[in-house]
Amino acid sequence: MKRRLVVAFGVLVVSGAALIPLQLLIGRSASEAHFRTTSFDIGLRERIGQTGFLAALSGFRSPLAAILWIEAHTAWENTEWGRMAGIFETVTTLQPRSLMYWDMASWHMAWNAAIAAMQNEEQRSEVLRLKARREYEEMGRYFLERGIANNPDRYQLYLQMGMLQRDRLENHCAAADAFLKASEFPDAPPYAARFAGYEMAKCPGREREAYLHLRRLYERGESQRLPSLINLLGEMENKLDIPRAERIGSSPSTPETGQN
Repeated sequence: MKRRLVVAFGVLVVSGAALIPLQLLIGRSASEAHFRTTSFDIGLRERIGQTGFLAALSGFRSPLAAILWIEAHTAWENTEWGRMAGIFETVTTLQPRSLMYWDMASWHMAWNAAIAAMQNEEQRSEVLRLKARREYEEMGRYFLERGIANNPDRYQLYLQMGMLQRDRLENHCAAADAFLKASEFPDAPPYAARFAGYEMAKCPGREREAYLHLRRLYERGESQRLPSLINLLGEMENKLDIPRAERIGSSPSTPETGQN
C-alpha cells in the first residue's frame, strides 16, 4: 500500500513537472492573444457553479458561453437587467476574443436597459430614472472598454465605442477619439474617419484639427466627397475664416448614399 502511494506521488510529481513548459506556453500564448483582463477566479466559479467551472477549465468554454448567452436572452425578454448583466460578465470572461459578445452586451445595457429605465412607470422620480439610465449606459461603456482591452488589434469595438459615446453618452470628444482609433486599422470602413471628423468638429477647442482632418479626407478623392463632409467643410471654412483662395471650390454633384 505504501509503495503504491509512493509510486502515485512520483507520477504526480513527474506529470506536474512535465506540464510546467506547457503551462508557460499557454500563458505566453494567452498574453500574445491579448487575454489580459480575464481570469478564472472564485467569482466566476460562484456565477456558473462547480460543474460549469470544471467545464470551462476542461476546454468547453465556447459551448458553455453559448448556453449562457441563451440564458441572457431570456433575462432580456423578462427585463431582468441585473441578472442579464451578470450573465454577460460570465460570457465575456469565458470568450474574451468574441467581439459579438462584447458588442451585444454593451448594446443591451446602454440601449435596451437604459431606455427601459427611462420608461419605467413604477419609478415616479425622474431623477432616479435618469440615474438608472446613466448607470446602464456606463455599464455598456464598461463592457466595450474590457472588450477593447482584450481585442486591441481589431477595429470593431473602437467603432462601437464611438457610437456609444456619440449617441448615448453625448461625449463628442471621446467619440472622436474612438472613431479616429478605429479608422487607423487598414480594414476599417471609410466612414470611421469621417465620423471622427464630424465628432471632432463638435469638440470645443478641436475645430481646426477637425477641419484639417476633413480636408485631408476631401483631398483623397470622390469616394470621400460626400455632401455631409463638403457641407461641414464649408461651414468650418466660414467659422475659421479660411482665406477664399484656400477653400474647397466644388459642390456635390450626386446624392449621398449609404453611410455618411
